[in-house]
Amino acid sequence: MKKFDWKPLLIAVLIPVVLIGGGTALATMGAMTEYGELNRPPLSPPGWLFPVVWNLLFIMMGIASYLVWKNGGSGRLTPLTIYGVQLVVNFLWSLVFFNMKSYWLAFAVLLVLWVLILVTIAMFAKVNKAAAWLLVPYLLWVTFAAYLNIGVALLN
Repeated sequence: MKKFDWKPLLIAVLIPVVLIGGGTALATMGAMTEYGELNRPPLSPPGWLFPVVWNLLFIMMGIASYLVWKNGGSGRLTPLTIYGVQLVVNFLWSLVFFNMKSYWLAFAVLLVLWVLILVTIAMFAKVNKAAAWLLVPYLLWVTFAAYLNIGVALLN
């Protein structure tokens, strides 16, 4: 029986949690306070919920990428590249929405992100079904974020 190697899993989880989540937090300091002052659409969750949900999603994304890395063999490069691109777009959305306060442009970035997540899910599914399913909550959350983004754009 092979000994489980935690190092690749830990690296896969830390990439979205630290680089994207931590990077976003540093780049958009004070953003949740400002977000709380905006006119928001109905069903807007409290500000404290966003980092909780995002951290859970980032952990799930990291596990999914690990499963693709572990099971993808030579076919893992393209799915993991698309995964990496969507991580960068995820980070960019935060900068456009919170730092630039360009809500309509942020919505356009979010649409690109949504498509990239969908493509990532499809590509991950070819390698590992569990990896694909781990990204479904992410897609649903980004769909909800699109609703919130449109609401903020219309109300502010």
